[in-house]
Amino acid sequence: MSTDAEIVRASLSEPWRFAELYERHARVIHRYAGRRLGVSAADDITSETFLVAFDKRATFDPTIGDARPWLLGIATVLTRKYRRLEARSWLAVQHGERDPTDHTLDDALERMDAGQQVAALASAIRRLSASDRDTLLLLAWGDLDHAGIAAALGIPVGTVKSRLNRIRRKLATPLPEQRTEGDIGWTA
Repeated sequence: MSTDAEIVRASLSEPWRFAELYERHARVIHRYAGRRLGVSAADDITSETFLVAFDKRATFDPTIGDARPWLLGIATVLTRKYRRLEARSWLAVQHGERDPTDHTLDDALERMDAGQQVAALASAIRRLSASDRDTLLLLAWGDLDHAGIAAALGIPVGTVKSRLNRIRRKLATPLPEQRTEGDIGWTA
């Protein structure tokens, strides 16, 4: 069985070999994108991730070996891009400029409905900085270890560890809507 690095290297002269990388990692990328953006956007993000990876395969660092962090890093960047476009769509709606064929808003509304089931946690995650949120979601949904997250985001492993420690502290603090009368700091 070939390693990811061997597949990427071989695909430089035999492009069809890149399909092996897709077969290995498409489900992980799709699951990650689906959890971040919803199932309808996951197909697009997955496809675009592999298109970008194919175009940039010559820049893949073969010493990493496992292509999953590299692919999840690309998917994370595409997720940010998708969210920016979605935000612009929301602004257009507020100004009455919505294109009736644009389904981005409908997709966002579906995600909002699903998000209400986990509102407290989602609210806490939204309060995290973008870099902390990406780190957390690569751990939880990308199923990467510290080294994989570091490779995906292009940061040192120590930074990943400190971010995760900070995130744990932030998420362990009860949110105002979670406090009860027995908690210190609760007000009526």
